Amino acid sequence: MEQFNLIADFSLIRNSAGRLVLTASDGAMHDGVFPVRAFPISAPAEGLSLIGENGHELAWVANLEALPKATRELIESELARREFMPEIRNISQVSSFATPSIWQVETDRGNTELALKAEDHIRRLTHTSLLITDAHGVNFLIRDIEQLDKHSRKLLDRFL
Repeated sequence: MEQFNLIADFSLIRNSAGRLVLTASDGAMHDGVFPVRAFPISAPAEGLSLIGENGHELAWVANLEALPKATRELIESELARREFMPEIRNISQVSSFATPSIWQVETDRGNTELALKAEDHIRRLTHTSLLITDAHGVNFLIRDIEQLDKHSRKLLDRFL
């Protein structure tokens, strides 16, 4: 696996097709690079791989904040395009306390509904955070259960 000293030995641009292109210090160009976070929830700015089209890691970024601003902005914009994980702020209603059930939720991206197929689609990440995967494979994050209002916590407790 070829790796580079990330801050000094590569540059990143977006080509006319909208794809990221990594250029190594030796001039080797890698088209179609995409970033993947190692810890997308617990440490989103730490530990990030730049992966080539062939699926191999081309570069490792220990800390996103350490990159030059232009490179960091390119990576962040690509991550925003690839990652979709709405954060639940409020649970308004659930259709049933048995699964499958339809949940009406308010997220950081607006109001929506999610279909919970089974109770095991609610995974505890930490003592206070949960990841809920709906029937369509969309992951919803509850960053801190204790920050939810009383009604939302009461509905959620029925499934935990």
